[in-house]
Amino acid sequence: MTRMDRIGKCYDCKNAPASIASAESNESVAGRPIPNSRQMIAPLAKFIDWSAIQAVSVMMPSDSMQHPRLEEALEFLKGPEFIPDESLPARVEFDPGGSGTQFHFPSPRPGNCAENNIVHGQLFRCGERWQERPVVILLHGSGDSLNYKFRFPLIARRCNREGFNAASLVAPYHFQRRPRQLGGSLAYSDCLQFAEATAQAVAEIRALTVWLLGKGCPAVALWGYSMGAWYAGLAVCRDARLAAVVLGATCARMNPWLEQRAVNPRIRKNLPKVREICEMLNLTALNLTVTQPVIPGKNILLLEAFHDSMMCPKEDTEDLWRAWGQPGIWRLPHGHIGVCCGFVLGLTSRVLRWLTPRLNAVNDCVV
Repeated sequence: MTRMDRIGKCYDCKNAPASIASAESNESVAGRPIPNSRQMIAPLAKFIDWSAIQAVSVMMPSDSMQHPRLEEALEFLKGPEFIPDESLPARVEFDPGGSGTQFHFPSPRPGNCAENNIVHGQLFRCGERWQERPVVILLHGSGDSLNYKFRFPLIARRCNREGFNAASLVAPYHFQRRPRQLGGSLAYSDCLQFAEATAQAVAEIRALTVWLLGKGCPAVALWGYSMGAWYAGLAVCRDARLAAVVLGATCARMNPWLEQRAVNPRIRKNLPKVREICEMLNLTALNLTVTQPVIPGKNILLLEAFHDSMMCPKEDTEDLWRAWGQPGIWRLPHGHIGVCCGFVLGLTSRVLRWLTPRLNAVNDCVV
């Protein structure tokens, strides 16, 4: 057995940037980094994550989850309508004027809020014959406007240079899709709305995938961070049409990370209730560790934030890695924010090199 086999099917770190290579070259058989000077990043990474949690607590509506409607949510999540087998193509229309990248379509899972029933996104085409090229769909995290508005367009241009189209979607109840009556800029009114928003997000990802394939694009991959990675994980457990998936610092299961770490007493007082809610939700398909992907493990890549002990703990990612048959995993010596917000030098290039043979393999078969 080679050294790379022992550390869990990680990629060859030869010629990798130092911040990435250290995540691989410093791992023992048990999957824990060997202490060295690079691991001094841990306190800073944890402080950045902690600071982000305090910022999120300010954006939470004051009455979130006061009436959780947990039983209704559990019934919905365990029923056949959560993620149906059938998925129809999105009715995509491009916005007039501007750069020509902006599009919208009616949500395939409309709800009670008109603003949230229109899906917004961007498509960065790879040349005039873009329909002949694979597509990477980029999925942002919770409240992550910085990635969607600024970093994803940069990643999309890198995808274009590699010969791929790139698309991104606004998640349900985010940005221009968030109704004013919800208050704040994050969270949901109750568990049922959260469950329905999750089903809506997966349905929209699948609808865009079907539309792209119908346009002639030979392959579609998902690349998400945090909540977006979780949505991608749910989608890849239902849709075998996906060629590959990259899950960056994914939330493998529900946990009361905000209530555990927030300084705000208004948030912390909800910890017992939210912990109980998470335990119940983890008995459903929202827990990725109790589901199985429907694409080969060689086409799945987990980006683990090794110093994430607060938001999406690395222990949950390790559980997911084992539950999914040990697919590819890169253990990165950063926190949650570091992995999700571009602090890992060279990561975009490495991910694109990982995606290239998987997307082009499908493209070669079509040709």
